Amino acid sequence: MLQVLPKNGTLTPNTSNPHEAVEFINSYIDKFYCETMRVDISFMNILDACYVSTICSAKHYVKYPQGKINWKISSELVKELNQKLELGNSDYIL
Repeated sequence: MLQVLPKNGTLTPNTSNPHEAVEFINSYIDKFYCETMRVDISFMNILDACYVSTICSAKHYVKYPQGKINWKISSELVKELNQKLELGNSDYIL
């Protein structure tokens, strides 16, 4: 089966609504093999980025306990706020 990869290898939700972004990313995790993935949420505000990265990291961890998600973010505050909630599968890139 062929897998359609996101543009430039980075998955970018096509919405700024955090609930729709979670649905989009979780749907991608369900449909495709993505043990290691890159997601760009740098266009989101800090609270929305924290919400999306936490919920989607949990979903990804359930499917790929040894996997990694590299989150492209716009502020170091996202990493700081999520630090205590970490499942260990997220890296944050500015």
